[in-house]
Amino acid sequence: MIEELTIRDLGVIAEAVLPLGPGFTAVTGETGAGKTMVVSALGLLLGERADAGAVRQGQAQSWVEGRWVVAEDGPVAERVRLAGGDLDGPELLLGRTVSAEGRSRAIVGGRQAPAAVLAELADHLVIVHGQSEQMRLRSATAQREALDRFAGSDFAAVLDSYGRAYRRWHTNDEELARLRSERDRRSREAEELREALAEIEAVAPLPGEDTELTERAERLNNLEELRQAATIAREQISAENDGGGIIDTPDALTLMNAARRAVERAAAHDATLSPIAESLASIEFLLADVVGELSTYLDGLDTDGSRELETVQERRAELAALVRKYGSSLDEVIEAMELGSSRLFELDGDAERIAELEAAVASDHDVVDRLAAELSALRTAAAERFARQVTAELGPLAMPNAELSIEVSPRDELGASGGDTVSILLKPHAGADPRPLGRGASGGELSRVMLAIEVVVAGTDPVPTFVFDEVDAGIGGAAAIEIGRRLARLAESAQVIVVTHLAQVAAFAQNHLTVVKDRDGAVTASSVRQLQGDERVAEMARLLSGLPDSASGLEHARELISLAQDS
Repeated sequence: MIEELTIRDLGVIAEAVLPLGPGFTAVTGETGAGKTMVVSALGLLLGERADAGAVRQGQAQSWVEGRWVVAEDGPVAERVRLAGGDLDGPELLLGRTVSAEGRSRAIVGGRQAPAAVLAELADHLVIVHGQSEQMRLRSATAQREALDRFAGSDFAAVLDSYGRAYRRWHTNDEELARLRSERDRRSREAEELREALAEIEAVAPLPGEDTELTERAERLNNLEELRQAATIAREQISAENDGGGIIDTPDALTLMNAARRAVERAAAHDATLSPIAESLASIEFLLADVVGELSTYLDGLDTDGSRELETVQERRAELAALVRKYGSSLDEVIEAMELGSSRLFELDGDAERIAELEAAVASDHDVVDRLAAELSALRTAAAERFARQVTAELGPLAMPNAELSIEVSPRDELGASGGDTVSILLKPHAGADPRPLGRGASGGELSRVMLAIEVVVAGTDPVPTFVFDEVDAGIGGAAAIEIGRRLARLAESAQVIVVTHLAQVAAFAQNHLTVVKDRDGAVTASSVRQLQGDERVAEMARLLSGLPDSASGLEHARELISLAQDS
C-alpha cells in the first residue's frame, strides 16, 4: 500500500505531497491542473521510461518519492534486499529522478538501483489502468492474463509447473536442433582439431623453450670469441704456465699478493693499515675464485659446437613452423593446444549429447503436453464462472442487457502460457451478436468491462493497489454512480487510487485530494490539497456544475456524499 507520494518539478506540479493510505482515494482538479502527473509520477516509481519533457520548465530535474508499506518477509522485501536496499520496518522508500537532459536515477530502499528493479517490484505493488490499459484489453494476451488471474491458486500452481517444464523443453529442443544442423560442420571442426593437436603434440613444445633455444644458438654461434675472452681474462688475473716455465709478466694475483704483503708488514707499525690489508686479502681471494670460474667455463665450452648448433637450429625451425600455423608466439601455440583439447572433448561428445537431449526433449514434451491439457481444462472451467460474474457486474454499470462470454480454443502450437487462445466476447444488448472485445466495444464500454473484470478478479487474486486514470471517461449519470460504488467495493480488499472528473465517482472516496493550480507568470504551479468538510462539498459542486459556490450545486454535492456514505 502507498502511504504517501511526493512530487517535485514534474510537469505543471512544482511541489506536492499526496497523503494516500488505505481505502479509496479520489484525485480531482481543473483541466490542466496536473491530475495526470499523479499517474505519471507513479509510473516513474514503477520503472516506466523516463521522459525529459516531463521535467518542469526551467528546472534541472524532476523528483518523485513514494513511501510504501509492505510485508517485511514478502517478495518485495526480498527483491529490495537483493538490490542492496533495506526497509525501515515495514516501510519501503522508492525514488526516481529525471534530469532535463533525460538521465534517470532510481533509488530502492535507500540505495541506487537500475530502473528495471522498480519494474520488477511493480508487478507486486500496483496495477495501473489508464487509457493505454483499456486499449491493451483488446489484445488476446491481456484477455488470457485476466482469465488466468481469476482462475485461482490451483491454476497458478499448474501454470508455474508448465512454465518451468516448457522453458526446459524449449531450451533443450533449441540446443538439439542446433547440434543436428551443425553436425557436419562440427564433425569437420573436430577432424581439423585432431590433426592440429597431433602436429603440436608431436613437437611437444615447452613454455619458454623458444627463448632458451635462442640464447643457446647465440652462444654456439660465438664459441671462439667466448673462448678467447675467457682465456685472456684468466691469463690477466693468473698468468700460470702450464709448461712450468717462468712468467716474466706479472699478473693480477701476483700484484695483489705483493700489495697485501707490503701493507701487512707496515701494519705492524700502524694499526690503521690493518683493515686495508684485510680488504686486499679479500680481493685476492675473490680473484682466485674468478680464476676458478673462468677455468670451469673454458672446460665447459665445446671444442666443436657445430653439431649441437645444428640440433638447436632444427628444433627452432620446428617451433617456428608451429607458431606460423597456430599462433603469434609459442605461448599462444601451447594455449591453443590446451583449448583445442577441451573443444575436441566437447565436439567428440556430440553424439552422446544428442542422444541425451533427444531423450530429455521427448520426456519434457510429454510433460508439457499433459500440463497444457490440464491448463486448458482449468481455463475452460474458469471461463464459464468468470464470464458469469463479470456479466453480473456489467448490469449496474449501465450495461443491463450486456453479456460477456469467453472462448478458450486450441492454437497451432504450444507457447509459454500453454496451448490456448483466449477471446473475450461482448454482446452489448439483447439481439446483438457476441463480438470480440477488441473489435466490438467502445471506449466507454471497455472502461466498464475493465472495471467489472478487476472487481471480479480481486476476489481470487488480490492486488495491494489499483490506480485508475479516468476509468469513467465517456460515462455519466447513474452509470457513474455505479462505477463509484464498484470502486468502493474494490477498495474493501485493496487500496484504490482514482483520477476522475466525475463527482459521482469522487463521492465514494474516503480520501479526496484535489490538484490546485495558480499562476506565476507564464508558468503554472500546481499543488495538492486534502479536502474535508465544506471544501470537499465545494469541489464536488464544481465537478457537478462548474460552480463551486452554486447553492443548487452544493446541495446536490451533499446529496451525493450522503448517498455514497449510505451505500
